[in-house]
Amino acid sequence: MERMPAILWIGTCAHRLQQQWHTVDPLELEDVARDLWRDARWRAMLPEAAAADWLQPVNAGQGLPSAAGAQKKGVV
Repeated sequence: MERMPAILWIGTCAHRLQQQWHTVDPLELEDVARDLWRDARWRAMLPEAAAADWLQPVNAGQGLPSAAGAQKKGVV
């Protein structure tokens, strides 16, 4: 797979996060997506898949995701 430019990856990931959290400021979601991109494990995935995997604990009712510093940003 050809590596996606960072700005496109972050924008796509933030868009997927926005689908989950309609009321969160898109700039905050962009910050979360940027944090995910900085982690090689998430960056190796397609942005939609990374966002979906990161959201799994929330969607499963298990609480807040711990990756990418979202808690400190007050996103979730």
